[in-house]
Amino acid sequence: MSDTVHPPKREVFDVPAMTNTDNKGFLRPVEHYEVTPHGLYMSRPADHPRFFHLESWLLPGLGLRANIFHFVAGHRDGQRLYLDVGKFSGPDDDGRWHAEDWYLDLVDVPGRPLELIDVDELFEAHAAGLLGTAESEEAVLIATRALVGAAEHQHDVQEWLDVATGARISWREDR
Repeated sequence: MSDTVHPPKREVFDVPAMTNTDNKGFLRPVEHYEVTPHGLYMSRPADHPRFFHLESWLLPGLGLRANIFHFVAGHRDGQRLYLDVGKFSGPDDDGRWHAEDWYLDLVDVPGRPLELIDVDELFEAHAAGLLGTAESEEAVLIATRALVGAAEHQHDVQEWLDVATGARISWREDR
């Protein structure tokens, strides 16, 4: 087991307060939230050395969080979407949404099949008792549905997301 095993990452998306509490507990201001029947869209600036803006869709029905990291030049050129697998829910009684990342991630580079990463993290977390068997199995099923769904749409992840949610999953450049 590696020294990097960690509990599932959790975030809070406080729509009324226009904030996002990230997985390290930092409170981040949000520029835009949009609540839809299929999920929650968030757009916020980022003070990260590799990216300056983050867009995310929490898609509870798919068990996915779809992200676009707006990278500075030279970082992850070609990456379009980054999909987190997990449990996403909301709104609660206070208008907040919640995310629990179940380790598996999918990387979308247009023109190539989705790449599944961090399988080792899922196994290590399960072995360490940080994620139960039911959640681990669900994570694998979610990732498998995404891989198959994208493949059925000629690896166009955006098209698959639109079909799977029954709505256009739009981004900042679309607005």
